[in-house]
Amino acid sequence: MSTTQRHQEIQEQVRERYANAARQVTNRACGCDATCCAPEPVAISILPITDDTACCGPDCCATEPTATATEAFGAALYSDAELAAIPADAAAISLGCGNPTALAALRAGETVLDLGSGGGIDVLLSAQRVGPTGKAYGLDMTDEMLALARENQRAAGVTNVEFLKGHIEAIPLPDRTIDVIISNCVVNLSPDKDAVLREAYRVLKAGGRVAISDVVIRDAAPGEPPIPDAVRHDVELWTGCIAGALEAGAYRAKLAAAGFGDVEIQEVHRYTADDICGSDCCGAAAESAGQVTDDVASRFISAFVRATKPVA
Repeated sequence: MSTTQRHQEIQEQVRERYANAARQVTNRACGCDATCCAPEPVAISILPITDDTACCGPDCCATEPTATATEAFGAALYSDAELAAIPADAAAISLGCGNPTALAALRAGETVLDLGSGGGIDVLLSAQRVGPTGKAYGLDMTDEMLALARENQRAAGVTNVEFLKGHIEAIPLPDRTIDVIISNCVVNLSPDKDAVLREAYRVLKAGGRVAISDVVIRDAAPGEPPIPDAVRHDVELWTGCIAGALEAGAYRAKLAAAGFGDVEIQEVHRYTADDICGSDCCGAAAESAGQVTDDVASRFISAFVRATKPVA
């Protein structure tokens, strides 16, 4: 398989997982039809939701999927006040690993871009923070997520928001138009992170900043085991924000290569094997995920990633 084909496969698997996550919210009253993910909104399993594992029957991995590494920790970082200020469906589809709106320290009048905006939670919160003189863009490649985000925008009555369809590797905005780029557990999903960071640099104004919540692999301490190749190459674990995670040193190097300075990666939470796979890991990813022992899992962290575009 060529690199291009591999990238396309990963993008399609990611798109389908998050399309199904959006359907889980919008179709939660439909019961157990093949197009319905669950009768009630629940946290998504580390495995992608498919017709075989979606909601009902003996072939499901679990009738009540548990939160994953990314979701269990990330959702808890939003305050009650933040969650109360947005539509319930925006909160229900929070699938990130942090709260980049708090990380970014947004200011009134700024223009913000959320890479991989999903159901819109971080875009809507950003729009409140930048106020009527600012603007918040959300970029997503998934039609179902965009439809849900736009409905959440309508329900919130927010006007300084625009949701765009596209890939984070090719941002559909002009050069030097954005003050702040945020992202919530999405950069790790990209099969071409160099392109993502180059594009982020291109659209940022001089002095602009990046504030990303992401799953990152800690640089190994002496004696710590490497990440098994089977985990690294498993597409389903990639869609679960695990296989595509960068080691911290590689993340820093890629940001620097794109032109960024003031790079900082701050560990926020360290995962366990149960966080990554849960107690009922099954399906195509079971063999690979089974290699994620606690020693290996502890290399995976939720992290705040910060960087700035130099003024000159």
